[in-house]
Amino acid sequence: MNTKPLNNKKINKLAIFGVGLIGGSLALALKKADYCKTIVGCSRSAEHLQRAVDLNVIDSYTLDPKEAVQGADMILLAVPLRAIQPVLESFVDVIEDNAIITDAGSAKRSVVNATKNAFGGKLPSNFVPGHPVAGREKSSVEAAIVDLYVDQKVILTPLEETAPEAISRVKEMWESSGAIVETLEINQHDHVLAATSHLPHILAYSFVNTLSKSEYGDDIFAFTAGGFKSFSRTASSDPVMWRDICLENRDAIVKYLDDFQQDLADLSEQIKDSDGEALMKVFINAKETRDRNI
Repeated sequence: MNTKPLNNKKINKLAIFGVGLIGGSLALALKKADYCKTIVGCSRSAEHLQRAVDLNVIDSYTLDPKEAVQGADMILLAVPLRAIQPVLESFVDVIEDNAIITDAGSAKRSVVNATKNAFGGKLPSNFVPGHPVAGREKSSVEAAIVDLYVDQKVILTPLEETAPEAISRVKEMWESSGAIVETLEINQHDHVLAATSHLPHILAYSFVNTLSKSEYGDDIFAFTAGGFKSFSRTASSDPVMWRDICLENRDAIVKYLDDFQQDLADLSEQIKDSDGEALMKVFINAKETRDRNI
């Protein structure tokens, strides 16, 4: 996979708010591609940021958001959804005129509303909503890997106000990490991701939580095999991040949860009735659909 810069317009200074798996993996990839002159991290934990420096994920750090964005021509917000507005508000009055702002949030309507609020009700033309559809269940900077985005999709959801040059710069940044960049309309993104990402994470959390309350709990977790580990893996994800996603993409998530609960209730009745024919129809349809599309 070619992850070299597509032209000579490298990022001079990238400021990353939230140097964990997502921000850290992008930093590593851009370093490898020689696409960014300097990368500064910002958060509330000096210990965490120093660890990122020690791992050569970022070049330097600061706890001061205004200092972080000084001279930055690209700003990445890789923080939980409900932290985006306060982070933006912490530096909105000192941002460089040429600075491009993008994010990695999983619910784009929420991010757009937060940005609009932070900028006094008007979206800046240099704001490009984005979402890398890649990840692992661990979210710390230690989990960051250089090839996380290689051949993985990153979705941009630009608005009418978004400047074409800003879209191009963000697209090129992600492509330099090895990602495949696509564009969706905001509502389309939020509904698609509610089905393909948010619902599976919620099911994993609920599944493990249900089993943890079983009278056979100790035995259940002592005899897990590949299927259990694969299905439940995402229950080890960051609870704060997923709480925010549930609250900020509520309507789309509830829609798919309701559909799933109805299908699950139907399945329960079919099992109770020993309706093997109905069960086979469900299982065959699911198998054929997955085999055809994944």
